[in-house]
Parts: sequence; structure tokens; C-alpha cells
Amino acid sequence: MSNTVVMGAQWGDEGKGKIVDLLAERADMVVRFQGGNNAGHTLVVAGKSLVVHLIPSGILHAGKLCLIGNGVVLDPEVFLMEVDRLAAEGVDVSPSRLMVSPKTHVIMPYHKRLDAAREQAKSADAKIGTTGRGIGPCYEEKMARTGIRAGDLADPELLRRKIECALPEKNALFAFYGQPSLDAEEVLAALLPVAQRLSAYVGDVAGALQQGMEDGWEVLFEGAQGTFLDIDHGTYPFVTSSNTVSGNAAAGSGCAPARLDRIVCVVKAYTTRVGSGPFPTELDDAVGEHLQGKGAEFGATTGRRRRCGWLDAVLLREGVRLNGPTGLALTKLDVLGGLPELKVCTAYQHGDETLAYPPQGENSLAQVTPIYETLPGWSEPIEHITSFDDLPQNAKNYIARIEELAGAPVTIVSVGPDRAQTLYR
Repeated sequence: MSNTVVMGAQWGDEGKGKIVDLLAERADMVVRFQGGNNAGHTLVVAGKSLVVHLIPSGILHAGKLCLIGNGVVLDPEVFLMEVDRLAAEGVDVSPSRLMVSPKTHVIMPYHKRLDAAREQAKSADAKIGTTGRGIGPCYEEKMARTGIRAGDLADPELLRRKIECALPEKNALFAFYGQPSLDAEEVLAALLPVAQRLSAYVGDVAGALQQGMEDGWEVLFEGAQGTFLDIDHGTYPFVTSSNTVSGNAAAGSGCAPARLDRIVCVVKAYTTRVGSGPFPTELDDAVGEHLQGKGAEFGATTGRRRRCGWLDAVLLREGVRLNGPTGLALTKLDVLGGLPELKVCTAYQHGDETLAYPPQGENSLAQVTPIYETLPGWSEPIEHITSFDDLPQNAKNYIARIEELAGAPVTIVSVGPDRAQTLYR
């Protein structure tokens, strides 16, 4: 049986939610392995849109076991709000099919306050565009070995001790940023009702994965954000606080790397980015407006307008190198329809050098000039097409060129937001 990792090849927002939702039909388990509610996956089923931030996208498929791994940071209130919202839509979100690892770190109120205070204190050119969800401070506390984990929620005395240990440092930082301090008993009192309810979902995720694989179940590993938001390999410091590359699927869920059989990198047919940071192919013209408008490019989590630009094959090539995909899932091809010509960045000019891969120094991506190749576009609508062979020839040529530049095959093509608007090769 096949265990598959689905993750983003760009700066996130590639349409991973739809691809996970499609592949979940053939999977028995779906597991999130990193990030938190700074991610948002939009699913469109029968014209109805649903956004999930923490719960794996496979939850919409009856009978699938959905797991939240140890590599995730979880906001209890957001998790339970999502549970309630899905339940109101008739989705089964009972603990029998939704499990949280006891090793998953919990986002606390002081993490969110600190996240917002730090970003607010920065000058305009130093802001990194954080979502303010407390993701970074929670991961910091995890690495400092002082964090609260989901398994702790069943022990009120342990929670009290950990909160009392954390707050002196946090209150000192709040004083530095001109924010009021927090009281340990008030934090605990607010957390306990939520903790009691969430504890019902805590279970041995690593054990469930092992047992499922031994029984021949197929597992789908659902990534969040994208390759170039990776804390190590992304456009640092304009990155997220976790490893978003495919290799973290094993560590962030609790299984061996040898268990990962297939890696699907999701790539948008153009490039977008939310928040701050360098973006070599960004377009501030009518084409950028076309991509933004037709692609409905607003962040699923923040609602922020996404910056848009031509496809950056240099970044994609690096994404292939870092993730080792067995196939690419190309999304939003329909958005390019109507443009008379398309450009693809095939290399960078960096000083006197022509680069096939991104320069590795901090903020060096802001110092490159994209080298473009121009391809003819197509005017025919493709949203109704159900076979790859029926695509306009120029669309097929565009896909073939992406495969050549990336060094990986395109195995899935999305021509619209709905499940049915998907072509398989």
C-alpha cells in the first residue's frame, strides 16, 4: 500500500487542501505533521466552501481516521471551534475518528499576546508578516523544553506548575513591550474547561500510525504552508517556525522515513506570497491584477491579499531538490486563461552570475533579477475539461515546460476549485 506526503512547493497557498481532499478518498488515515492554525486549507465540495485550519482535510470523508501529530502546535480554542463548526455541518468529528498526539504542543494565550506585541514593536521594514496566532512563541517554548503539551491537559496541577513557571518570563517581556501582565490562576481558570474537552481527543498518534501501516492501511500526510516558509530552507527570516519540507512528515507524526512511499508537491501555475519577504517574479501591473482577481487570491487564514507573479521555476527546482517529489500537482491552471502570453522565470541574474538555484545567503533572494522565457497563452476556457488530452495545446506545452524546468512529472492538474475539476495523468 502507498503512504503519501502532500506538501507545498512554493510559499504556501498552492491549493494543498483540495489535493489532500482528493487523495483522502483512497487513504484510510490523514495526519497533519507541522504548523498550526496559521495554515488554512480551503475545500470546495459541490460548490460549497469549507476552510479548515487545524483538523486534517480528510475529515470530510466519512470513515477516515484523522490525526494531529506531535509536530503541530495546537490552539485548543481554535481546535474546538473548528470541531463545533464541522459538527454543525453534519461532519463526524468525534474522538473515534479524530486524535491529537499527547506530544503536540499547546498554544497558550501568552504566546498569542507575545507574537502580536513583537510584530507591533518592529519597524515597517522589519515586520515579517506573522499571523499573530502565537505559532512562533509556542515553538520557541517547545525548543526551550518548557512547553505545555496536549497530554498535560488532563493534569490540572501539572498545568498550574507549568503556567506558573512560564509567566514570570512572559510578564517581563510584556512589561518590556508595554503590555499588562497575566495572572497564572486566571490563565489556568480559562484553560481548564477547554482542556477537559480537548483531552477526550488525545491519543497515541504514533501507535495508531504504526498499527494502521501494519494492517495495510494507506496514510496521507498533510503538510501546511510551503517549502520556502521552512524555518531552515525558506526565505529566512520571512518564514514560519516549523520545517515544512517533506522530510518532516516522519518526525512530525511519529513514523520512520522509510514509511513514506510517495511525495506529491503542490505547485500553483503561477506564484503567490502572503506577507513580507522577497518575491523576484512579483507583478505590480495588470497581469498581477488578473491573477489576483481571477484566482481569488486572499489568504484562507488571514484574508490578506496575496501578492502575485509569474511562475518561478528556480524556486520550483529548489523545491524539487529539497522534497524529492514523485509527482507534481499543478493547481489553478485555469487562472492563466485569457492571457496572450505567459512568462516563466528560468534562472536568476545575481551580480555577475546566472543561477539555476536560489542563492543561499540571508535576504539574497531580494538581490536577484529574474530571467524570463515567454510562452504563448490560450484563450479557451478549460474549467469544464475532464481529460488532459482535451486541454488547449498551449496549456499542454506550458505544463511540459514546467516538467522540464522542474525535473519532475506533473501527475495532477487542477482546472478549477471543485473536486470534479481535476485531471489525472
